[in-house]
Amino acid sequence: MKPLHKIGAVVGTTALSFFVSAQAWAQEVAEQVAEAAPAVAEAVAEGPIKAPTVEQMAGMVDKGDTTWMLISSVLVLMMSIPGLALFYGGLVRTKNMLSVLMQVLTIVSVAALVWVSWGYTMAFTSGSPFVGGFDKMFLAGVDGTTFAATFSNNVYIPELAFVIFQMTFACITPALIVGAFAERIKFTPLIIFTVLWLTLCYFPVAHMVWYWAGPDFLADAPTDTGFLWGMGALDFAGGTVVHINAGIAGLVGCLVIGKRLGYKTENMPPHSLVMTMIGASLLWVGWFGFNAGSNLEANGVTAVAFINTFVATAAATVAWAVIEQIVHKKPSLLGAATGAVAGLVAITPASGLAAPMTSILLGFAASIVCFFFVTTVKNKMGYDDSLDVFGVHCIGGIVGAIGTGIVADPALGGQGFFDYTVFPAAVGEYDMAAQVITQIKAVGITILWSGVVSAILFYALKFTIGLRPTEEVEQAGLDIAEHGERAYNY
Repeated sequence: MKPLHKIGAVVGTTALSFFVSAQAWAQEVAEQVAEAAPAVAEAVAEGPIKAPTVEQMAGMVDKGDTTWMLISSVLVLMMSIPGLALFYGGLVRTKNMLSVLMQVLTIVSVAALVWVSWGYTMAFTSGSPFVGGFDKMFLAGVDGTTFAATFSNNVYIPELAFVIFQMTFACITPALIVGAFAERIKFTPLIIFTVLWLTLCYFPVAHMVWYWAGPDFLADAPTDTGFLWGMGALDFAGGTVVHINAGIAGLVGCLVIGKRLGYKTENMPPHSLVMTMIGASLLWVGWFGFNAGSNLEANGVTAVAFINTFVATAAATVAWAVIEQIVHKKPSLLGAATGAVAGLVAITPASGLAAPMTSILLGFAASIVCFFFVTTVKNKMGYDDSLDVFGVHCIGGIVGAIGTGIVADPALGGQGFFDYTVFPAAVGEYDMAAQVITQIKAVGITILWSGVVSAILFYALKFTIGLRPTEEVEQAGLDIAEHGERAYNY
């Protein structure tokens, strides 16, 4: 064993050597930075590059943005499977649990294949104001060397990262619809409906709301946008594209298919609120990818969307529980979970545009309005929206979409909007009243488009191959009849 003084000498010598080396390295770096400073200053003075080439775009990609987009994609997929599957599955009766899981799983899988085949090109390429072109069918020309624009001048992400992220949205949206007519639809026509609805409804609406030429190109092509984008409609993460779109389709579906056997005469409680709670929790966690990921970059606005998603959902959860305490004298877990989803839905279009305090108010408002529709309106109208897809997603989406026009106002701490028809992009002048009117128009167009397309598809399937199983099958449950399995074997 070496004497302590020798060990100390060795350690001291090593530390001194490291210190001297570090000083030399630091001096070398400082010299390099000083040499590069004039070039950097010159580049800054020149400003961003207008209409950059693909080679220039390659140097405008940040690994942090790319990483965040891929993580967000995983989070959104988690919202569908297992999140939505467990949330819906827990709400139905035991005899239909497996059928709901199979429906969600298969819809996600089919939607992913449809997206890469013709969905992406229809939604996110230049075409008409209502639908994109077909030059990227089957992802032609899309690979690891192509890039997609973000919301900042001269900031890009790999195009495949954008394809993957938007694919998860296309996967969850039709899966949301099944909750409206759960426990009473045949499997095969549901999957056919999914393919047709994505093609004729989701992709066009996504194009109308979200397609534009990008911040480095729009100034030279100011009309190269989707119809609602060009109108000035704001939808940060999918209030119209996802929730109103799916919610109105769900209402149409439950009206065309009809009520469940025994509706209002038999007790139909959720078979596992524990699973529903697990599903709701996964939805909430995954929703951070849904909303904060929609910024397409990892920056301050991403943090804005993240915190707004958090507090709006918390507010809606508390509000629903308080309402139930007042009305029913007992706050329920089902109510709190439903309130959380209502808050998530409402904040979605405003997530990157609002401020935390106004997001809280939006969450409160969504809970109050959705509670009224889920209880009073549904009972008065008599429609059987099994899992309240219309009452939560469509109504919550409407509250959020219209509310976005209010909470995005910079006078209330909102982010306002950027005018991308100038280069570089600049903050636009905000007119709350005009923006709210634009939001209402966007909501109306989405409801009309989705409602009409969905009605045509549901009726076409109803009068051809049929939508609903026989009474005997419905009484026995869809698990055995449709899939030959049970969720539980005791």
